[in-house]
Amino acid sequence: QKCSEVYLEAYTSILTVGKERLERAYGVSIQVAEREFVESGIEPVLHRSLTSDVALLVVGDPFGATTHCDLIARAKQLGVKVQVVHNASIMNAIGAVGLQLYRFGETVSIPFFTSSWRPASFFDKMVANLQQGLHTLALVDIKVKEPTLTSLTRGKRDYL
Repeated sequence: QKCSEVYLEAYTSILTVGKERLERAYGVSIQVAEREFVESGIEPVLHRSLTSDVALLVVGDPFGATTHCDLIARAKQLGVKVQVVHNASIMNAIGAVGLQLYRFGETVSIPFFTSSWRPASFFDKMVANLQQGLHTLALVDIKVKEPTLTSLTRGKRDYL
């Protein structure tokens, strides 16, 4: 509530309530931060956070994505005081369903398939976990606003 800028990261997970509900609950305006902004355009925000409070809201574990870890490292490198408020995530929900974390093998990500791209590398990891008698946590990719492959190669901003 004391932050002058509040961003909601909107590509690693889906918020089950509307942004407007969060704005009403916290009494602040929230800007949606899509992948491109968080990965490539957040540097000015990091610099502004040296002199004012800024928040990046993340659905799930704030350390669950490498981008978030990188942001924290870059902020600290700039001398920004970073405060992390941990949240519930699929990783720490494992115990709630009666499973033990130490009985899990490598976590896999199952990407969103396209007509021309169907990687199967995750399957080998799942088989390896099964052969070792370990559970597999599979993170299923979600469809969010993503640039098309053609637009990436041409430097345009056309989205799926």
